[in-house]
Amino acid sequence: MIHIVFNEPDIDVISKAMALDESLQGEVMLIRDDYAVGPVTDIYAQEGIAGRKDWWRMLLKGTESENAVDEGKVNDELVFSRLTDALLNDESEVVWIWAAQNKHDVCGYYWLVSQLASFQSRIFILYLNNLPFINDKGHIFYPEWLSQIPPREFLKAKKLARPVTISEFEVDADEWRKITESGWMVRLLEGGKKITGFEVSYYDEGLDELISAEFQKASKIISNFQSRKKNESTGDVFLLWRLKTLIYSERYDALGELKGAKDFEIKKKTSAGPV
Repeated sequence: MIHIVFNEPDIDVISKAMALDESLQGEVMLIRDDYAVGPVTDIYAQEGIAGRKDWWRMLLKGTESENAVDEGKVNDELVFSRLTDALLNDESEVVWIWAAQNKHDVCGYYWLVSQLASFQSRIFILYLNNLPFINDKGHIFYPEWLSQIPPREFLKAKKLARPVTISEFEVDADEWRKITESGWMVRLLEGGKKITGFEVSYYDEGLDELISAEFQKASKIISNFQSRKKNESTGDVFLLWRLKTLIYSERYDALGELKGAKDFEIKKKTSAGPV
C-alpha cells in the first residue's frame, strides 16, 4: 500500500496511524507543490513544467528558500515516476490518496489523479469532506487539514477508502483540464471538489486593508492576513510576492531589502488615494 498526502505535516500523522493499525502499513509519498496557485497551463509538458519552476524561482528570489527549486526540494514529477514504477512492478500494489477539504489538497488530487487512469481499480480516495472527527479534548470538529486529525481517528477514517470510479477519472480529469486552460492564477475551493479561479491579484485588497500608515514587518502583515482569512488564504511565499508587487505600485513605502518577510517593513504613503 502506498499513501499519498499533500502536506508535509500529514506524513507524521499517517505514520503514527500506521503504528496503531498494521493494515495501514505502507510507504507515504508526498506531493509537495501547491497547485492552488500559479501557472498550470500545459502542466504535464516539459514547457509547462519549466514555466512553473521559473515562476516559483521568481517568488522565492531573495528568500531563505531561494534555491529550493534548483535543489530539487519540490519534484513532484520524480515522486510520480516512483509511484508509477511501484504500480508497474507489483500488480498487487494499491494507492490510497488522502485529501482534506481544502484547495491545496483538492488541486493536488486533480493533478495526480488525472495521470492515473491506466491504474483504475488500484487507486483509492479518502476525501474527508465535511466529516466530523473527535479532537484530543473529546470535542467534535471538522478538520480542514489531515494533520489536525488525531492518529487514532484515522482508524475510523480508513473505512472511507473507496476506489476512484471510471466516471471520476473522466470527469475529474476534464475538470482539471478546464482549470489548467483557464489562465487563472489563484484557485479556491467552493465545496466538494469544485474549484473556482481568480486573477493573480485576488489577495491584494485583503493585504492592502492590513497595511497601515505606520511601518509593519511584512511577516506581521502576512501572519495577520492568514489568521483572518483562514478559509481563503494561501501560502506565505505567494503572499510575500504580492506584498512586494504592491510596493512596486508606488502606493506604499518600504524599509529594508525586499527579500524575506522579516527583511522589510511596509506602510501606505500618506498621499495614497483609495484602491
